[in-house]
Amino acid sequence: MRGDTLKLNLEVRLARWLPQADSGPYVDAPAFAEVGHAPQIPGPLIRVKRGTVIALRLKNSLSDSTLTLYGFVTHPGVDGDSITLAPGEERSLHFAAGEPGTYLYRAIAGTVDWDNREREQLAGAFVVDSSASAPTDRVFVLSVWGEPADSGAYRNALAINGKSWPYTERIDATIGDSVRWRVVNATIRPHPMHLHGFYYRIDAYGDGLRDTLYSDSVRRRVVTQVMRPMQTMSMVWSPDRDGQWLFHCHIGFHVIPDTRLRAQGAASHPHDALSGDAGTHMAGLVLGMDVHAPATWKPATRTAATSLRLHVTEGKRRYRAERAMGYVLQDGDAAPAADSLARANPVLVMNQGQPVDITVFNRLKEATAVHWHGIELESYSDGVAGWSGSAQRVAPLIAPGDSFVARLTLARPGTFIYHTHLGDFDQMTSGLFGGLIVLPRGTQYDRSTDHLFVAGWDGAEDPPHLMVNGDSLATPATYAAGVAHRLRFVNIGVAAPIKVRLTRDTTLVPWRALAKDGDDLPRAQAVSRPAELRLDVGETADFEFRPVAGARYVLTIRSFGKQEPYAVRIQAR
Repeated sequence: MRGDTLKLNLEVRLARWLPQADSGPYVDAPAFAEVGHAPQIPGPLIRVKRGTVIALRLKNSLSDSTLTLYGFVTHPGVDGDSITLAPGEERSLHFAAGEPGTYLYRAIAGTVDWDNREREQLAGAFVVDSSASAPTDRVFVLSVWGEPADSGAYRNALAINGKSWPYTERIDATIGDSVRWRVVNATIRPHPMHLHGFYYRIDAYGDGLRDTLYSDSVRRRVVTQVMRPMQTMSMVWSPDRDGQWLFHCHIGFHVIPDTRLRAQGAASHPHDALSGDAGTHMAGLVLGMDVHAPATWKPATRTAATSLRLHVTEGKRRYRAERAMGYVLQDGDAAPAADSLARANPVLVMNQGQPVDITVFNRLKEATAVHWHGIELESYSDGVAGWSGSAQRVAPLIAPGDSFVARLTLARPGTFIYHTHLGDFDQMTSGLFGGLIVLPRGTQYDRSTDHLFVAGWDGAEDPPHLMVNGDSLATPATYAAGVAHRLRFVNIGVAAPIKVRLTRDTTLVPWRALAKDGDDLPRAQAVSRPAELRLDVGETADFEFRPVAGARYVLTIRSFGKQEPYAVRIQAR
């Protein structure tokens, strides 16, 4: 720094990147470096206060690739602003940093065939603070490297700040902390980022060139928020329970063992996905947190719990999935048959403030685990085998013939999810997911006005075959006219958003937004709007709809691909 000017010399050169262990597999990829220093993946963090001027010297030290560079501009920037550098070329830039926010700089080396080859290590975060005293926060940059492998599979590495799970950084926090993160998606893919056990508040959201700071009236809390390509997010969360937790992408392809970088020709072991070691059954875009309790902290007293018995079963193949798995809720003293399956998994309906102990019985021939997605619970019950709990007491996988008791404390009403968290891809696409509703205190569940739609994949085909409430074909419905109906939507496919529309004579009708991920929306967002929704993986959303007497409506739910949408024909009476 010289006065208000930061002098910065950057170059792009080839680097040897080890996204896992320092002695593990590697790839050679172009990377940014400060001149005279080692290359960095992601690129060096550029962080300055408002009013700073950047005096930048850029050099392309690659011998065979022209660089196209983006993001070295005054913020907010303009789409399409870029510069090119031929091999060996240098250039000087002089620009003001601009307005406070979280931004992204990046480069593309040569011509990239994004359908067959990904190179997203040439990227870094660019943060402009409002004053010289930067807040206590962390910056995390997501990146992907990938290309077809010799075996015909896609060989890849997905990283957070240059490392893949279980080599990503461990985050330590203490109960009561305000944990502030800036997350930068430097990839061409969307990433629904899910926090286990807690809500996080979104304070700002940007597209890499522009950033929007939300006012208090529109800030919302979520457990999953999709980050689209090149987007940025500023978030804060505050743990009130100790234990080990996760923050990860909820797209199955981005966290399974096949995400791990392997030597050319090597393949993942088929048993990795069912390992009791969290460092084996997960990989890729996963970040681990360890929340510590201060010496004076005492956990809240838990009142007497209601007990449920949930059986994980496998029956005969039914639809497109090679296997048919499901959950069966025990009714009475007799356990269901080991191969019993319902058309749709049970909707677990619970009451706010009433603790529930769910004993999960594994009737499969392989291990499993259940994650209670969105529920604020103790870490040991969170459902990540080999990780949930603490270093002294880690939750095991549920072995065949064994059981596990999950202790749920239901702090808030809302729409949530339960699903497998082991062998995620195979078990999820075989049917191990369901909806969970927590009702407000003093209310009863009324199926005539409270409607849940749980969307998931039937089989591992891509594009997916979408199933809603256990079927791809909807049954016509009759809704009482003139009264409020609550429509609850869940997307728990392994990848891809769903699109929901509610129409009358092909025209969108109004509905009122109520909640996202089980949390009531701020008043400024809980408004009437056209009945159209894009819901990403791991998200839930609630709306209120008042049908008009005599009207006919069509509720459609679709994913990408050529499959006909799931369409509910509704008659209002």
